[in-house]
Amino acid sequence: MSPAAKAARRALSVLVVDDNLDQVHSLAYLLKDDGHHVDFAINATVALDLAKRLEPQVVLLDIGLPDAAGTRVVGLMRRMPQLAKGKARIIAITGRDTPDAELMAAGFDAVLRKPVLYPELEKLLGDG
Repeated sequence: MSPAAKAARRALSVLVVDDNLDQVHSLAYLLKDDGHHVDFAINATVALDLAKRLEPQVVLLDIGLPDAAGTRVVGLMRRMPQLAKGKARIIAITGRDTPDAELMAAGFDAVLRKPVLYPELEKLLGDG
């Protein structure tokens, strides 16, 4: 993204949730470089606490976390008034072959397959 496009884009508050530290750090770095405010968690417990306290506009949520399935976590997040449908976007990130329709029914707004291609993520963030 060009510097002018970065400046024109609205900065978002983003929570990245993934137990793979390389994935978390890579996405956080790229998002921060694009001007977004980024926090991250490597498990569901911390993710739920941060989501409640920080009220992110976007959550990038891995569906394979060590302490809870992402499909359960998205349901818990959607019960928080600040993360209800229409208030925040929750995007599934997965390397699994779970059907998109199943993930959307669980409460996700979109699905990204690993490895996440940053242009695809940029497009989703621009649509929000």
